[in-house]
Amino acid sequence: MDKTSQSGCSRANEAVIGPSFLNEGLGVGAAHRWRIPLKFSLGFLALSIFLGGCGADAPKPATQAETKPAAPPVPEEIQLAAASLLGSESQVLAFGDLAKNGKQEFLVANVVPKTPKNNLPGTIVTRVVVAENNDGKWEEVLRCDEHLKNQKGYLGLTPLAPIAGWRLQYEQSEIKGLELYFTPLKGATDSHVLPIGVRWNSQTKRYQSLDRTYEHFLFESPSIQDARSVLR
Repeated sequence: MDKTSQSGCSRANEAVIGPSFLNEGLGVGAAHRWRIPLKFSLGFLALSIFLGGCGADAPKPATQAETKPAAPPVPEEIQLAAASLLGSESQVLAFGDLAKNGKQEFLVANVVPKTPKNNLPGTIVTRVVVAENNDGKWEEVLRCDEHLKNQKGYLGLTPLAPIAGWRLQYEQSEIKGLELYFTPLKGATDSHVLPIGVRWNSQTKRYQSLDRTYEHFLFESPSIQDARSVLR
């Protein structure tokens, strides 16, 4: 009885001395019981780190990252004025203080829809108008149809031969205002000529074309016969 009691106390003390995995006299069953919770704990820790890392570095959904603010709707007054100038099928491309002169303007065009025959890149148009609001009345300040014109006449560099279609490019500068670039097209092929730049001239108070450096304004001609600047 004493021997049994001493043996039991001895094993109880061994269990208290230190962690069981440091005990050389540990039995197979006890070692197996330790490995199970140890592996489970390490596996849970690794899973927690993995999930935490994924949560921190996970990219945002594409729809959220690529969301852009919607363009403001075109006011009804501008829609009606645009339709009166270029017809009900015209498209208002931009509006606001386009020339940075404190007056409201809009840019409207007759855009040629894309078809198998019209596969040219960019925005292809037949007519373009910039209108300005003066004392509540919308007035044409720039027109592009077969030629480029303003209130004073034909713009410099406008082709002498009538042009049926143009490639239109435009951008809004916070300093220079609306910048327009017209490339004349011939038939269904690209003519590969340089675009004609047009911008508001704060000195003359009207839209004028620019020279080939796109830095200096060109004067108008009162008639197409006097417009000697021919595209080459």
